[in-house]
Amino acid sequence: MLGDAHQLDRRGAIVRLLRGGLVRKQSDLVRLLRKEGFEATQSSISRDFRDLGVLKASGRYGLPPEEVSRANGDFGSLAPFVRELRSAGGAITVLRTTIGAAQSVAVAIDKAQWPEVAGTISGDDTIFIATATRRGQQALIERLRALFRV
Repeated sequence: MLGDAHQLDRRGAIVRLLRGGLVRKQSDLVRLLRKEGFEATQSSISRDFRDLGVLKASGRYGLPPEEVSRANGDFGSLAPFVRELRSAGGAITVLRTTIGAAQSVAVAIDKAQWPEVAGTISGDDTIFIATATRRGQQALIERLRALFRV
């Protein structure tokens, strides 16, 4: 297997293994993938996790809600991962999540294409959401409070 086909097959295997609910560490996943004949390193797994939107909660890695649901604004399954919301000046909103969930929540926000959101930057448990105006920030905060009950 070469290139994109190999990557797609490896990601399919990752999804299957994560659905089993037993992956606690990336090194465990690397070992399981190698048993199945896939070349994998922790850095390639990290990239795959980022691209797949994988979350870590309760000490286990898991799959995010379906992309279609997130794009259509179904944030209910992400709500348990959101912990805190606050503004930082007139154009930046800070959303705190459980450890490992920020990227998935940020991807969902980006895919929703809300008109008030200029962009997001996410870390492990923190998302910075930029808006062009203070009015846009207020609309965003109202929307996030309604979705995540924070």
